[in-house]
Amino acid sequence: MNLNGRKFVMVSSTASDVDPDGPTEFLYWEEDGLIWGSYTGDTVTVGRFVGTRDDDQITISYVHALKEGGRAGGQSSSRIEREADGRLRLVEEFQFDGDDTQHVSVCVEALA
Repeated sequence: MNLNGRKFVMVSSTASDVDPDGPTEFLYWEEDGLIWGSYTGDTVTVGRFVGTRDDDQITISYVHALKEGGRAGGQSSSRIEREADGRLRLVEEFQFDGDDTQHVSVCVEALA
């Protein structure tokens, strides 16, 4: 279940509406328990994340530039699951810096 080179698309989020025609896309890299990557789409011009993985749990810090201007950052914890069709699914609990609100997003592995 290595995440190296896998692309995921957001399908739901409690923090914003997800545009099904242009959802946020995440590209993951993994090596020796380290996780890093980038994302763009929906409300995000460009974003980066870095963190660690322990079995099916991912913990990251992230920051991104917003299309409406400004930036946002925070921390998240994701659980790796498997879809019925074999693709991976990430269920992420996250919060933005300076805000105690807990959000949840779901991303599924993009088909090649």
